[in-house]
Amino acid sequence: MESRMLFHRVAYMTLLLVVIHNIDGNKAGPAQAFGHLTRYNDTIELSISAELNIIVNDAIKGLSCNFRDYRCYIECSFHNFFENENFTTSKKMFVHVKNDANTTVDFIIGDAEDGNSSCTVIACLQNDIDNLLKRKEERMKIPHDLFNIPNIKKSCSRNFSGYVNYTRVEKKAINSVIQMSSQSQIYSGEDLALSVVKMDLNTTNQSVAVAAPLLFDQSTQIETWIPVEAFQDVSKEQPKVGIVTYSSDEQFTSLRNVVLVSKVIRIEVPDRDIVNLAKRLAIHFPVNMTTVFKNFTISCQFFDEKATNTWKTTGCNTTLINSSFVQCLCNHMTPFAVLLTELEIDQYHWKILSIISYIGCGLSAFFCGCSILSYIVDRNGRKEVSRSIHVSLSAALFLLNITFMLSEWAATINQDGVCVFVAVAIHYSLLCCFTWMAIEALHLYLLLVRVFNIYIQHYMAKLSLIGWGVPAVVVVGLLIPFATKPFYGTKEMPFSDSGSSSKICWITEAYINYAVNISYLTLLFLFNTGILITVSKKICLLRKVDNRHHKMPAWKDVGTVLGLMCLLGTTWGLVFFTSGYTNLPVLYLFCILNSLQGFYIFVWMCVTAKKNRKEPLYDTKSTTDISKSDPGP
Repeated sequence: MESRMLFHRVAYMTLLLVVIHNIDGNKAGPAQAFGHLTRYNDTIELSISAELNIIVNDAIKGLSCNFRDYRCYIECSFHNFFENENFTTSKKMFVHVKNDANTTVDFIIGDAEDGNSSCTVIACLQNDIDNLLKRKEERMKIPHDLFNIPNIKKSCSRNFSGYVNYTRVEKKAINSVIQMSSQSQIYSGEDLALSVVKMDLNTTNQSVAVAAPLLFDQSTQIETWIPVEAFQDVSKEQPKVGIVTYSSDEQFTSLRNVVLVSKVIRIEVPDRDIVNLAKRLAIHFPVNMTTVFKNFTISCQFFDEKATNTWKTTGCNTTLINSSFVQCLCNHMTPFAVLLTELEIDQYHWKILSIISYIGCGLSAFFCGCSILSYIVDRNGRKEVSRSIHVSLSAALFLLNITFMLSEWAATINQDGVCVFVAVAIHYSLLCCFTWMAIEALHLYLLLVRVFNIYIQHYMAKLSLIGWGVPAVVVVGLLIPFATKPFYGTKEMPFSDSGSSSKICWITEAYINYAVNISYLTLLFLFNTGILITVSKKICLLRKVDNRHHKMPAWKDVGTVLGLMCLLGTTWGLVFFTSGYTNLPVLYLFCILNSLQGFYIFVWMCVTAKKNRKEPLYDTKSTTDISKSDPGP
C-alpha cells in the first residue's frame, strides 16, 4: 500500500510528527526554508522554519493535522527519505513553499538530487473541504484517491455538515478502481479495503461465493454469496463486482445514533443498480452477541444513501445462525450491516394500546383538572400539605397526559420546532411526575414513621423547588448540546409485522432514554417501594393496637395499601417486566394502570377528605403543615 505521507511506514507502526514554523505567512509567491527530518524511537519529526504553525501527527491509529488554529487535511506524494539509512541521525531537508494562502499551503520537501515530496495542507473549513471534494470528483487519481478521500473524512470529521457529498465522491472512487482493475485484486488501506472480483458466470450454482476483504484489525471475514442472476443481462464475458469493508461506521451513523454490531460492507457493480433480485444476496456477518441487551434485538439493514440517508430493513431478512454469526438475505446491493435495534410491536397491538392510552389519558387529565379545581376553590384544603402535594402530582400528570395526547399529532407537522417543544414538555412533565411521587413517599414517611420531632421551615416551598426544579435542570442539560446533537424530536416507531411505522415526538436517542429516564425511574421505584413496605408494616402494627379496642375490617387496610401503591407510582415498576414489546399482557397492564393514575389520585383525595371530615382529630396528625408545627419535642 502506498503511504499517504512522506515515507512508507515500517510495519504500519511509525509515528510521523511534522512541525512547521517560521515561514513568512500570507505570501502569494514562493518562499524557501530548511528543515530537519529525524527519527527517535517510533517518532519521526520534521521541523521547518515557518510561521505557518502546522502540526501533523501520523500514526496507525489515526491522522491529525492542525493549521493556523484549524484542523487540517494533508496530502503528500510518496518518497522514502530514509531509504538505506538507519534513522539515527537528523537529516537536513530543503523546503520550498510554492503557494501560501490563508487556508491552503503547497510546499515541496527535498531536492532534485535526493528526491522530493509535494505536499498540500488544507484547513478543515466547510467551503474548502467541499471544494476539495469537488476537485477530487472531477479529477480522480486512481487508485491513490481511494485512500486519500477517506483521509479527508478522518482528518476533518468535526467540520463535516453532512456526508452526502463525501459519500458520492467516495462511491465514484470505488467504482473507478473497480473499472480500472483488469483482474481480481484487493486494495487495502487503514479506513477501508476493496476486493475487486471477476464473476465466473459459467458456474452451475445460482450464487458465487465471494469473501469480503479483511481489515488490519479484523480476524474473521464476512462471507457473501452473490446471485448470478444480477449479471445475466451483461454482455461482458466476466463482469466485475467490488466489495468494500469499512473500518469506521462514522459516515453511516452521523445523522442518527444507531448501534452497529458488525462491520459495514458495500457491494458495488459499476454503473448499475442491482435491485429486486429473485435469488437473494446472502451475507454472513460475524457479530458480538454480548452487546445485545435484554430489550434489543439484531436486525439486518441497508443504508439508504439515495433518499433518506438512514438505515432501513426493506428487502432484508435476518436469521441468527449461532451466537457468532448472523445471516442477512437481501434483494438488492447497497451498504449493509447488522444493527442493534429495540424490540418492536406489531401494528395491531400498537393501535389497541394507543386507543387505551388516549382514553385513559383523557380521563386522567379530566380528573386531574377536577382535583386542581377543587383545591383552588377549597380554602381549607390549601392549608393541608398532604393535599398540596397530591395536587402538585395531579398538575404534573395533567401536563403529561395533555402533551402525550399531542405527541403523534405534533409529529405529523412539518415544523420541527413544534415536535421538539412537545417532546421537551413530555419529558419534563414525566420527570416531574416521578419526582412528586418520590415526594409523596417522603411526606408519607415523615407522617407515619417519624411522626414526632419534625420541623422543616418553608416545607412546601422547598418541596416545590425540588418537584419542579430538579426535572428542569435535567431537561435543560439535555437541551444545551441541541445545536450540535439534538436529543428531542421526531422518533419513528417501526412495526414488526410490516415496513410501516408510526411517528411520535420524544427523545430520539435510545441511550439517553435509558440513561436518564430508566435510571431516574429505578431510583424512584426503589425508594418508593422501600417506603411502601415500611408504611405497610406500620399499618399492620396500628391494626393490632386498634383490634384491642374495636374490630376493623381487613379490606380497609388492603384498600389503603392499594391506594398508596397508585399514589407512589408503584405501578410504573411494570416497565421492568415488559422486555421491550414482547410481554404483551404486562404491556397492556402497564398502559391501563398508569394512564389512569390521575383518576386514582382524585378518588384517593375524595376518600381522605371525607375521612378527615368525619375524624377531625386525625387531621392534626396527617395534614398539618410541617413547617408550622411545633419545633420542640
